[in-house]
Amino acid sequence: MSVASKICGLSSEAAVAAAVDCGAAYVGFVFYAPSPRAVTAARAAALCRNVPPGVRRVGLFVDADDAAIDAALSAAPLDILQFHGRETPARVVYAKARFGRPVMKAISVAGLDDVSAAAAYEEVADLLLFDAKPPRRADALPGGNGLAFDWRLIAGRDWRLPCVSRPRSSGRCALSAWRLCAVGSRGLSLPRRWFCPELATTALRPLAA
Repeated sequence: MSVASKICGLSSEAAVAAAVDCGAAYVGFVFYAPSPRAVTAARAAALCRNVPPGVRRVGLFVDADDAAIDAALSAAPLDILQFHGRETPARVVYAKARFGRPVMKAISVAGLDDVSAAAAYEEVADLLLFDAKPPRRADALPGGNGLAFDWRLIAGRDWRLPCVSRPRSSGRCALSAWRLCAVGSRGLSLPRRWFCPELATTALRPLAA
């Protein structure tokens, strides 16, 4: 089974170009102000102009209201909405109908109970994204904190939706059922605001093999 890649948190033309050159099938833009990688709707629109046909543009939101999502969509041609907060299954259903976009729902994982909670979203979302549960500290982001979780928690299950997860440190996505692998600057344990094309290429090369 082939594995596609998603690179998120892009905020410059150079980073977008590098992600595309690395073969990313999805590129992500963060619309969450506390994130050091956040972009405005206008900035995202400019960056989206550099994304070629065939590469899907993902907007990441955290418990955003309709007005915030409307503002982003009115400026930037986003293909997918990524919900990385506490959005309920009902919110996912509503957003898909309201905005006419597929929804990728992030699931924070620390234990089996978290994985079990994903079942409710399998019925309503279009993709699932598994990320490590944020640390218990005031400055922690909802996701993308450069933390790992035990992949055995999600292995061996017949997921009905395409799934996304951050790669292991080697960049390999070894689960046979996996469709997507997400690569982000913090997922590769780089300092904030940094994007390294060389490390992204190293991470993505095994996925194309």
